[in-house]
Amino acid sequence: MHVGNKFNKMGSKFKYTNERNVQIVIALLKAHGIHRVIASPGTTNMTFVVSIENDPWFQVWSSVDERSAAYLACGMAAETGEPVVISCTGATASRNYMPGLTEAYYRKLPVLAITSTRGNHKIGHLIDQQIDRRNIPNDIAMESVTIPMVKDKEDERYCEIEANKAILALSLNGGGPVHINMYTKYSHDFSVSDIPHVNAIYRHTMLEKEWPSVPQDGRIIISVGAHANFTEELTNAVDAFCATYDAVVCCDHTSGYHGKYEVHAQLVCGQKQWHSSLCDAHLCIHLGEVSGDQFCIRAKHTWRVSPDGALRDTFGTLRRVFMMPEVEFFKHYSKEESTHTEYLDNLNIVIDNMKSKLPELPFSNIWMAQQMSDKLPSGSEIHFGILHSFRSWNFFKLPENVQSKCNVGGFGIDGGVSTMMGASFVHPDKLFIGVFGDLAFFYDMNVVGNRHVGNNIRIMLINNGKGNEFRNYNHPCYFLGDEADEYVAAAGHYGNKSSKLVKDYATDLGYEYLCANNKEEFLSVVDKFLNPTITEKPILLEVFTETHDESIALETTLNMIVDSKYKVKEAMKDVVRTVLGDTGVSVVKKVLGK
Repeated sequence: MHVGNKFNKMGSKFKYTNERNVQIVIALLKAHGIHRVIASPGTTNMTFVVSIENDPWFQVWSSVDERSAAYLACGMAAETGEPVVISCTGATASRNYMPGLTEAYYRKLPVLAITSTRGNHKIGHLIDQQIDRRNIPNDIAMESVTIPMVKDKEDERYCEIEANKAILALSLNGGGPVHINMYTKYSHDFSVSDIPHVNAIYRHTMLEKEWPSVPQDGRIIISVGAHANFTEELTNAVDAFCATYDAVVCCDHTSGYHGKYEVHAQLVCGQKQWHSSLCDAHLCIHLGEVSGDQFCIRAKHTWRVSPDGALRDTFGTLRRVFMMPEVEFFKHYSKEESTHTEYLDNLNIVIDNMKSKLPELPFSNIWMAQQMSDKLPSGSEIHFGILHSFRSWNFFKLPENVQSKCNVGGFGIDGGVSTMMGASFVHPDKLFIGVFGDLAFFYDMNVVGNRHVGNNIRIMLINNGKGNEFRNYNHPCYFLGDEADEYVAAAGHYGNKSSKLVKDYATDLGYEYLCANNKEEFLSVVDKFLNPTITEKPILLEVFTETHDESIALETTLNMIVDSKYKVKEAMKDVVRTVLGDTGVSVVKKVLGK
């Protein structure tokens, strides 16, 4: 039976629920053009049903039998080719959707089942009508997500992503049914006249006749995470796009791009007491996978380009996903007659200026990266351990013909040395250089003795006797001081900076061993370590640094420029947040309309 829209829209005193998670789902249904709903009776879905029945956008039908409701939706979806929503309460109501959703699955019909719940925390405690929907049969939904209650901005962002993911799955890979399990607290507050802004995400494919226009009202960046080495075709397509829109390609040392528009802006964007407007952009084109770049240019909106079409909201600003080969995206949007480099030129001027003014640093990861980055042998490949070694080298651009890698996929300390060795086995005539901290090295040291290791290997072991990352001035564990060494930073293992342990191990395995305890000793051996000719033996350079020096070097690098106005502004923000808390700040922003 069709619910009488005229009565509900004109005569009801109820508007939208104040449950933010429900608001998000409703807003995104509208944003994605979904307006047909079949509602079954119940209490847990009350906030959703009452809200939509008073919104003229939706057409609502009632069905007491949930099994029939799901089949009704199949008929509507097949007839119209458009998604249909079905909504039910808890208890066994959702179980009765299964036959109809099975039909929808095998016919690829876009039926969106929204089941409501009081929360997974009540499952298994003998509470009435609390059905476990955490694991569903494989063939009743293409995607199943949970939309929890919203307590803060992080919850809100999570609900937006999950709801968008579910709705987009209705048409992904041929389409099919989708499941949303939505929390409720039975709010009686239906006083919300207008749902606050919700961020919709849209997916695009090469089959579309009309593609969205590239914004012309601000800077554009291409941000590349871990990525296979760019082909010549992809590099040319990216360069043509950058020339068209005056864009730059923000890279770390896993990005695989070495075209004309490559920038490493970490030294500029990482500054803590000064902000360059060049670090702000309007649109980010996001490529690749996990990135180790902690200090990249930020943009207001993100377009993700990837053949997998998945929603990867790395920066919290995802708006569109282009499910297609990257090269096709850039070719489509490029115009050959354009040759803009203004943004690139201005950014490089600032980067070069800051590098020339980098103060004298203590003997540390960053200082060594500064000395070595432009001296790496042509055609070599360098591998880094996470996190401090990789971060330190990201401040400096490598020579164009040097490839670089890091295990940022799992982002753990294990396996970096083995990964480098594996790559070296494939190319025995190519020089491979590794930079690893002591915990990462010792964790993976057995591969150093592998009988297939060639003479094309150079390992630089930064030995500070601990996981120094946990002692750096900006780390969450810094406040622990020396106490962090006991268990958090795991100090004192593996010989506790023994001068003989690695030396004996390396030489017994046939490596040439080099050592440095200070800048003078390092400078006396670094040229030998970077010898572009493959030597008679693999080389291991052990460098001993101190905790304090590593932290001071990082702090100095990230505070090169002090802007008093910026410093005061940030200090005031901290004071306000301390006094009011996050909730109070949110209230003030709403009052001010910000």
